Amino acid sequence: MAETWSRRLAERAETRCAEGLWRARPTIGPADGRLDFAGNDYLGLARDPRLAEAQAEGARRFGAGGRASHLVCGHQQIHEALEQRLAALTGRPRALLFSTGYMANLGVLQALCDRHTPVFQDRLNHASLIDGARLAGAPSRRFHHRDLDDLERLLSRAPSEAPALVVSDGVFSMDGDVADVAGLSATARRHDAWLMIDDAHGLGVLGEVGDGCAGRAHGVDDVPVLVGTLGKALGSAGAFVAGDEALIEHLVQFARPYVYTTAQPPGVAAATLAALDVLEAEPERRARLQERIARFRREAATLGLELDESTTPIQPLRLGDSARTLRWAARLGDAGLRVGAIRAPTVPKGEARLRITLSAAHDDDALDALLDGLAACQREEAA
Repeated sequence: MAETWSRRLAERAETRCAEGLWRARPTIGPADGRLDFAGNDYLGLARDPRLAEAQAEGARRFGAGGRASHLVCGHQQIHEALEQRLAALTGRPRALLFSTGYMANLGVLQALCDRHTPVFQDRLNHASLIDGARLAGAPSRRFHHRDLDDLERLLSRAPSEAPALVVSDGVFSMDGDVADVAGLSATARRHDAWLMIDDAHGLGVLGEVGDGCAGRAHGVDDVPVLVGTLGKALGSAGAFVAGDEALIEHLVQFARPYVYTTAQPPGVAAATLAALDVLEAEPERRARLQERIARFRREAATLGLELDESTTPIQPLRLGDSARTLRWAARLGDAGLRVGAIRAPTVPKGEARLRITLSAAHDDDALDALLDGLAACQREEAA
């Protein structure tokens, strides 16, 4: 039996390598030296010393670990304070902390849905949303990307007696475009369905105060279920779900990834509170990020680089072929630039791309280095 398993694993590995889809996990040290255009630290807060000091002080005051699940004795005052701040930021009555965004999405879908709950998902939704519906055993349909007419058609065919859930990313993680939240909300309401938005990549970046694409401008009536993550623009770790009192209490009772998980380390909660202070006090970070995005797109166009239509920090450069994408990523790596080489199954076959992400921390020299590196890839390919 052991030999059978070993052979099976070897065959799977061989197939993935032959397809050019094998993934290598880099180990990054503090003296790595590469300019990072692959991460999600959109506001440059992950290395902000104020967050590091807040995390250290939180650990000194409350301990290094959460000690138990929230429903036993793990829910500390600092968790409560953070939930209240996140509810206020997003304009919701309550918020509930989760350890990761993946767990938040699994928890919500498992708690709200069952085999009688039709779920309608954008075709490009994050894997955690797809997996959450599968975990719940819910019948799931995928509508064409950002296509409200297709969603309308699918909802019209759904059983009228079953409560339906429409689910979409806020900012799509591999394409960088933004959901039509108002259109999704209007469509869902016409069919008496709830709308769930995972705004992992919008929180802290979009909205007048960094409340994302589905924050205060779209309240509980428009978006009853709002998910956000804390490890991207806010630079710390974890996630939350925001909504009304009934939703949050339902999740406390029935969301298994919440009920049966040790609470977030209190130092992480302290770091997130510090990040929220910075987000409120320094709106110039968001303004600088938008300027970085505009400059990169403008100068990439002069090079003839065909970027996807995206006004967010996620700037995909589709190269199509996996081998070509890996060559460009390696060439940029040799030049001291880290970018994401995204291939199937994360994106459909034939749509491999460089996923370039921008940050308020990138200065002009960093952008110049990136643009020079991309131009060098073009020249090398043309030679």
